[in-house]
Amino acid sequence: MNETPDLAIARKVLEAQPFSVLLGARLTAFGDGAATLELDIRDDLRQQNGFVHGGVLSYAADNALTFAAGTVAGPRLVTAGFSVDYLRPARGALVSARARVVRAGRTRVVCRCDLYTVDERGEETLCAVAQGSVAVPEAPGRP
Repeated sequence: MNETPDLAIARKVLEAQPFSVLLGARLTAFGDGAATLELDIRDDLRQQNGFVHGGVLSYAADNALTFAAGTVAGPRLVTAGFSVDYLRPARGALVSARARVVRAGRTRVVCRCDLYTVDERGEETLCAVAQGSVAVPEAPGRP
C-alpha cells in the first residue's frame, strides 16, 4: 500500500496515543472524509463469553469517527459524543472500523462507522454500527 503524506501524519498521531498502542491499533486508510482503523483480535481483548469486549469496539468506533472527521476538519478535534449499536457478537481475527463523514459543519462533524470482524478466511461480518459528532474547538483568539 502506498502511504500518502496525510496517512503518514495520521499514523504518527495514532502512535502518540498510548491506549491505541496498547491495543495494537493501526490506520489503514485516511482521506477524503473517511478513515479505517484496524486491530487484531487477541484473547486479552475478549469478554467472558469469548467475544470481543464492547469497550474495544467502542474504542475502535470512537477513534475511527474522529480520524474521519480529521480528514475534513484538521487535527484539532475532540469527540463530542457517539452511540454504538451492537448487532452480533464480534469474533474472528481482526476488527475493522470504517468511518465516513456524514456532514461537516464549522463547529461539528457528524460521522458514521461500520464495524466488521474479519475471520481467518477474510470473510467479513458487520458486528456493530456507530454514529457520533466530533467537536471542532475554536482556535485561541478567534471570535
